[in-house]
Amino acid sequence: MKLKDSKLNNEQLIQAYRIIKKARMLDERLWQLNRIGKSTFNISGQGAEVGQVAMALNFEPDKDYFLPYYRDMAAVMVWGMSAKDILMGSLGKADDPSSHGRQMPNHYGSRAHNIVPFSSTVTTQYPVATGVALAMQIDKSKAIALTATGEGSTAEGDFHEALNFAGVQKLPMVFVIENNGYAISTPNSEEFGVNDLSVRADGYGMFGRQVNGRDFTETYLAFKEAAENARNGKGSTLIEMLVDRLTAHSSDDDQRVYRTPEDIAKMKENDCVGLMEQQLLDEKILNKDNLASIKEELADEIDKATEEAEEMPNPTTDQLMTHIYGEE
Repeated sequence: MKLKDSKLNNEQLIQAYRIIKKARMLDERLWQLNRIGKSTFNISGQGAEVGQVAMALNFEPDKDYFLPYYRDMAAVMVWGMSAKDILMGSLGKADDPSSHGRQMPNHYGSRAHNIVPFSSTVTTQYPVATGVALAMQIDKSKAIALTATGEGSTAEGDFHEALNFAGVQKLPMVFVIENNGYAISTPNSEEFGVNDLSVRADGYGMFGRQVNGRDFTETYLAFKEAAENARNGKGSTLIEMLVDRLTAHSSDDDQRVYRTPEDIAKMKENDCVGLMEQQLLDEKILNKDNLASIKEELADEIDKATEEAEEMPNPTTDQLMTHIYGEE
């Protein structure tokens, strides 16, 4: 679909692209920091940035709540987290808003931005999200909850329990499955017996649909409808967003062991960021000079954020148990 079919104006589309491009470049920086030994771990969202930004733009971060999973860097940036915030988390700094340097990298959270942190145990954010949505329903607010996970997580009991509860209670929330084709090294063909995971929504009494997360407009419009339904008391939606995983599962994995060179090359030819850049050019929203200028600006921004994050203090040992147990 054309970008302009989203009904967003050129300024809004350019801003969306800037976040998408920033997320990609920041992700590349996190890999560099890991490979030179400054960060212990990285788990990448490369290949999902377009879908994540198109998704997140339909929510109101000042009142809605987001319960992300570890690949959702582009989405949490829409929600308000800065490059420096994310870098401090990866570097384990004391001022890291996610956990004050106590969590693994890529485990996002920010009280200031209504981003609820999560456990490394996959899918635990799903039932927690239903609790958040239930509280908002009881308060009769217009706020809604958004939560996401990978397709491998749909095999967990938490996934089904959350959808069942949300369907019964008609909760104001949106569930997302970011299907990148692999649960670590296990391909979709060995994960589940259907071609469209969103059909599971029928069994829980909620809306369901599958979208191409590489297509900004298709994804944006699907989440716009889902958010409107949730906000207007029509209940929950389950969206399966088809995306790619351009990198290995994490910095401790090598996908070349279980994916063919041809498969990886074909996927990278259809990189969602490049596809959106071509749309911006084709629809005359930006030109090549504009794209180059934005890239240069973002590179400077990320360099500055990296320098500032590296200079931030590390946690001190006397604060090791702070925020772990309740204080009298």
